[in-house]
Amino acid sequence: MTENQERYQLPEELRMTRNVVRDFIREQIVPLEQDLEQDAIHLPDEDFDRLAPMAKEMGLWCMGVAPEHGGAGLSIFAQAVLHEEMVQHRAGLYLPAYGTMGSPPPEIIFEGSDYLADTYGVPTVQGDRKAFFAITEPSGGSDPARAIQTRAVRDGDDWIINGSKIFISSAPWADWGIVFARTDPNSRRGITAFVVEKDWPGFSWEPIPVLRAYYPAQLFFDNLRVPSRNVLGEVDNGWDMLANKLLARARIPYSAANLGVAVAAHNLAVEYSKTRETFGAPLATRQAVQWMLVESEVEIRACRWLIWEAAWQYDAGEDFRQAASIAKVYSADILGKVVDRSIQIHGGYGVTKWLPLERWYREARIRRIGEGPTEVQKMVIAREILNPGGPSRQ
Repeated sequence: MTENQERYQLPEELRMTRNVVRDFIREQIVPLEQDLEQDAIHLPDEDFDRLAPMAKEMGLWCMGVAPEHGGAGLSIFAQAVLHEEMVQHRAGLYLPAYGTMGSPPPEIIFEGSDYLADTYGVPTVQGDRKAFFAITEPSGGSDPARAIQTRAVRDGDDWIINGSKIFISSAPWADWGIVFARTDPNSRRGITAFVVEKDWPGFSWEPIPVLRAYYPAQLFFDNLRVPSRNVLGEVDNGWDMLANKLLARARIPYSAANLGVAVAAHNLAVEYSKTRETFGAPLATRQAVQWMLVESEVEIRACRWLIWEAAWQYDAGEDFRQAASIAKVYSADILGKVVDRSIQIHGGYGVTKWLPLERWYREARIRRIGEGPTEVQKMVIAREILNPGGPSRQ
């Protein structure tokens, strides 16, 4: 490398923080999982209460929430780097560190009134409340501007909501959430965000059994009365909040989580191939196994740079939507491939509940659907290829 060439390195502080997260997961979380059921979704209370203060002291609490609201205030790029590390344990794909680094509320809660921030946002950052975020409906989720049929009608100083949402993560354990409902039936963009509580009359829910243990819920609204002060943002402006500030950005840490579990599965395969012997020699000496490991290594390295590119673009204030979609498509795809190869290398052990691989295998399949299915993301990517800088239709 000549003196005129440069090799990108993570900033020293971020490298140090990454190592802290890596050690926290390996030394605190992974050992605890040995005594938990394979599909466990919670730590014992005594362990959670011991670890959460440690995360706060290390400055890792609610990484993406601004410091004035009690979070670490990290950039999207820093969050992507750290997410890759914090998911590298059995439950990590959907429950990074089991929430011991905080379970932040949807960030847009802080873009509403002080009342909403103080009543819902701050207590959630502090760990006293839990939130859900409800867009998807039985009629669809990838095109919310058209699919949202849940209606909100003004009634004096209140709003009355009727309809339902489906596949809503975190809802079974939350006590409040943000619900998007149509307030102008004559406009595709006539959508408004409402903050609702689960114990209000007219709100009910049912669990939805799925491949993953951390199951979602279907929500039902039957004349749910919501006070006007619980409107988040402006009436009929919910679509702009969705399209511009939430959906695309969320794909970056989502993709980083896919990458992190792929890395963990790959590491298991590498170590096992060195110690497992067949026909008098380690698996690592077999070309068929070597090629599987090489394919996973190449995919992981490429995936990391795609995610970092999307994060860099977001933090720089550039149009990052295509890059985020590319990262999401690729990370979800290689996650399934890498986990599958690791299972193949482990043989029968790979599908036992003695290893995290079988749980990752089930959960990895969902990742090609969550945060926008692969096919929808390809539409977003193609649109930008064919019409660079054109209007977004999300």
